[in-house]
Amino acid sequence: MVSAGVRATPGVLMMPLQDALGWSRSSISVSAAVGIFLYGLVGPFSAALMQKFGIRRMLIGALLLIGLSTLMSLGMTQPWQFFLTWGVLTGFGTGAVAMVLGATVVNRWFVARRGTIMGLLAASTATGSLLFLPGLAALAHHFGWRAPVMAVAATTLILVPLVALFLPEHPEDRGLVPHGAEPDHEPLRYTDQNPLRTAITALLAAARKRDFWFLFATFFVCGFTTNGLIGTHFIAICADHGIGEVPAAGYLAMMGMFDLVGTTLSGWLTDRLDARWLLFSYYGLRGLSLIALPFIDFSPESLMIFGIFYGLDWIATVPPTLRLSNMAFGERSAPIVFGWIMFGHQIGAACAASLAGMLRQAQGSYQDMLVLAGVAGVIAAFLAVSIGKGRVLQKTVV
Repeated sequence: MVSAGVRATPGVLMMPLQDALGWSRSSISVSAAVGIFLYGLVGPFSAALMQKFGIRRMLIGALLLIGLSTLMSLGMTQPWQFFLTWGVLTGFGTGAVAMVLGATVVNRWFVARRGTIMGLLAASTATGSLLFLPGLAALAHHFGWRAPVMAVAATTLILVPLVALFLPEHPEDRGLVPHGAEPDHEPLRYTDQNPLRTAITALLAAARKRDFWFLFATFFVCGFTTNGLIGTHFIAICADHGIGEVPAAGYLAMMGMFDLVGTTLSGWLTDRLDARWLLFSYYGLRGLSLIALPFIDFSPESLMIFGIFYGLDWIATVPPTLRLSNMAFGERSAPIVFGWIMFGHQIGAACAASLAGMLRQAQGSYQDMLVLAGVAGVIAAFLAVSIGKGRVLQKTVV
């Protein structure tokens, strides 16, 4: 939740930094894109490091890096300083606790209901960050851009002692077995292999399967149409239509509330239905909503309809994507492979964040970018139904 909130914060800072320091949207967007890119790149290596050093150590180190780097940004006066702190350093920090953390926890603690639990974790990631945005936007509006930065840093650093004291590594540490497992369940034992080699080996093995590239491509579109575009630029899109930062952040928060419903329901459905057809519906509906967005009148009523429709689908793709990853690559390798698929998500998000900023600066409008993203969503819908076609996927208990 915190890592996603940090990645969403540049969207809140975009207009205040432009007004206070005179920076262009494109320079801010590029820095945000670098952070999003690293958020994805670090993920698979983080999953391998969690297998070697444990979740608790990785999480503490990541939270410290995020907190200290955001504190450093309080004194920035030049775009390169924003690039370093909010692009590079927080990119590494948030990437260490990206969605692969949820995938690792689910595979360690659950045998049954994995789709439902991953849906809840994914929903908390998007919903929590979106619900924080109105507060961060209000702080920026009333007290300047430094206030939300201080809030993010404080929240992150407060979590460090809580993680150190209360986060268990395995259910066996509490005398438990994973939910849905038999009493004599044998936990997975990981080899003491070099984490870099583990991550690369998993990638090379997965890359030989067509399913990996379909999952990678569809998740690229997922990031392109969510975090990179709406997550980073929605407040600026609303500003172009005369809507203030705080009301725009409120619409994002509304999307977050409906995302909680949509993604949780998606997890429940993933345990019961064909994950490929779920992805088909999610990407298709998301694409159509983005194509429609630039042609609405941006009245409160139309934005509420868009927010509800889009919010239900914000991150609903995660549970079925993880389900397909587990089926294709097995629960031992799936968290790391999912990290590489998540890297595709963040490449897409980074491309959208930077491209949208450049097109807006060149054309004075987000219309072409929104239509492009919508078309990409429709294409991803048809790619999704080809995952696993013509082969028998490895079955796991879900």
